[in-house]
Amino acid sequence: MDLALTLALMLAVGFVAQWLAWRVKLPAILFLLLAGLVMGPLTGWIHPDRIFGPTLFPMVSLAVALILFEGSMTLRLGELRGIGRAVRGLVSYGAVAAMLLLAAAVHWIAGLEWELALLFGALTCVTGPTVITPMLRTLRPNAKIANALRWEGIVIDPLGALFAVLVFEAILSREQGHSLGVFALTVLCGIAIGCVGAWLLAFVLRRHLIPEYLQNFGAMAVVLGAFTSSNALTHESGLLAVTIMGIVIGNLRGVHIDDIMDFKENLSTLLVSVLFIVLAARLSWPLPDGTLLTGIWVFLAAQFVARPLSVLVATVGSALSWRERALVAYVSPRGIVAAAVSALFAIKLESLHVNGAEQLVPLVFILIIGTVLLQSGTARPLARWLKVAEPEPHGVLVYGSDPVARTVARALADADFRVLVADDDWDGIRAARMAGLNTFFGNPTSQHADHHLDLTGLGRLLAMSTRREMNSLACVHYRQEFGRDQVFRLRNLHPEEQNGRQAFSGNLVGHALFGEDMTHARFAGLLTDGWRLKSTRLTDTFDWPQFIEQYGSGAVLLFAVDGGGSLRIAAGRRLPDPKPGWLVIALVPPDGTQAA
Repeated sequence: MDLALTLALMLAVGFVAQWLAWRVKLPAILFLLLAGLVMGPLTGWIHPDRIFGPTLFPMVSLAVALILFEGSMTLRLGELRGIGRAVRGLVSYGAVAAMLLLAAAVHWIAGLEWELALLFGALTCVTGPTVITPMLRTLRPNAKIANALRWEGIVIDPLGALFAVLVFEAILSREQGHSLGVFALTVLCGIAIGCVGAWLLAFVLRRHLIPEYLQNFGAMAVVLGAFTSSNALTHESGLLAVTIMGIVIGNLRGVHIDDIMDFKENLSTLLVSVLFIVLAARLSWPLPDGTLLTGIWVFLAAQFVARPLSVLVATVGSALSWRERALVAYVSPRGIVAAAVSALFAIKLESLHVNGAEQLVPLVFILIIGTVLLQSGTARPLARWLKVAEPEPHGVLVYGSDPVARTVARALADADFRVLVADDDWDGIRAARMAGLNTFFGNPTSQHADHHLDLTGLGRLLAMSTRREMNSLACVHYRQEFGRDQVFRLRNLHPEEQNGRQAFSGNLVGHALFGEDMTHARFAGLLTDGWRLKSTRLTDTFDWPQFIEQYGSGAVLLFAVDGGGSLRIAAGRRLPDPKPGWLVIALVPPDGTQAA
C-alpha cells in the first residue's frame, strides 16, 4: 500500500477510534489497539516494518518522548501533600508492591527473566488519566473513591514512566556489559539534560523571547532537542531526560505553560492515535504458541492478586471503608504509558537479542485490553453491589456566584439536588459558602478544574455568570462532559439587543434558561424589586393554573421536579407542564403583582 495512503488511512481510523471512545465513554486506547490488530495481523492491510523501514524506531522514539513529556508536566509536587493517605500509599509503597507482584507473576507464569519481569512490572503498575477518566464517567463511584483513583492516575503516570526508564537503563547496561558507573552516568546525564532543557524553556518563556504563536513550536523543539542530545551523550538516556524535563517545567513558578499543555495534549492525541495502531499492527498473528493463554493467566493474576494485595498494603490506616477499598482494588486499567513505552523498549531489546523481549508487547497489550474490557463492563454493577456508587447524575453545576446564581443554586439545593457553585470571583464564592452551598473557587473550564473539580453526581450545567463569553466557553467545555441537551445558559443580552456581530455561533451556546425573554439583567432587576423564588408542591386541589391564579400570570416557571424526582428545566420554548404531585420552583412577584 502507498505510504501516503497508509498514513491517511491510519489518521482516519485513529479519529474514528477516538470518536467512538468518546461516544461510549471508554478509554480510546482500547479501540486503537483493536483497530491496529485488525489492520495489521488479522487482515494484513498494513505492515509497519515494511512501510517505515529503518525510520520506525526513531519515529516511535520521538513520539514516545513527546507523550512522556506531556504526561510528566501534569505532576504537581506541591499537590502531593493534599491528596490523602490512601493515594500517597498507592503511588509509593503500594506501587512498589504492585511492581514486585506483577514481576513475580510474569516470571513464574510466562517464564521471563527477572530483569525483564521487573521491567514488565514497572510498566504495568501504571494507570493514567487517559484511561481512568473515561471509566469514572460510567462507573460514578462516591467522591472518596473517584478522588483516590483520579489522583492515583495523575501522580503515578509520570512516576511509573520514570521508574520504568530506570529499570530499562539498568537492563541495557547489563546486556551491553556496562558497569554500575556507566549506568549511574547515564542516569545523571538524563537528569542533567532534562533540568537544562527545562531551564532553557523557562528562560525564554519568562522573558518573552519568542512570540506566543511560536511558543508551542519552540517547546516541541526544545523537548526533542533534549531527547536526542541526551541520547547522543549517553546511550538511551533521552526518555529519562524528557521525563525529568516535564516534571521540572511543570513545577517551576512564573512559567505560563497552559497553552503549551493544550498544544501537547492535542499533539499527544494525534501521536497516540497513529502510534498505537502502528504498534498493534506489528504484532504477529496468531501469537506464538502459548502466548495468548499465558497473557490471560498474567492478566488474571494482575487483576485478582497483584492489584488487591497492593491496594490492601497501600490503604492500611486510610479513611477508606472496606467497601471502598474493594472497588479501588478492582479498578486499575492500564493505558498509554504501558503500551507506548513497552513497545519502544521491546524494539530496542529485540535488536539486542534479549531473551523473552518478543513477549513483552503481547503480554502488555493483553493486560491492557483485558483490564479495560472487564472493568468497563463490570465495575458499575460491582459498585452498586458494594453500595459505593453515586446515584444517577441529577446534580447541577452552576457557573456563576452573583446573587442571581446563588438564589437559583439555593433553591435547587433546598429541593434536595446536589449543587456545586463554581466561579473565580472570590467575593461571590465566599457569599455562596456563607449561604451553605458547595463551592469550587476557580475557572471551571481550566486544567486545574479538570483535576480538582469533583463532578460526581453532576449531570447538568447552568451557566449564569455575568460574563457572556465565559458562559459560552463553559457551555462548550461541559457539552462534552454532560451532553448538548444538559447544558444551559442564562442570556446576558436580549435577542433584540444583539446584532449579527454580537451573536455567537450556535455551536458556542447552550439552551436559553427560563424562556427566550429572560436575561441576567432582568432576573437581577426582579430580585432587586422584591421578587422571590417560590417552591410549591402541587396537588389535585392546588394545581398549576391555581398557582398562576394566586401569584399572577407574570410568575416565571424555572424548574419542575416530576413524580420520579427528575429535574425539568424551563429553557427556550421547552417549558414543563407541571402536574399534581410535582414540585415547581418559580420566580413570583411580591404581593401577586404582575411582571413589568
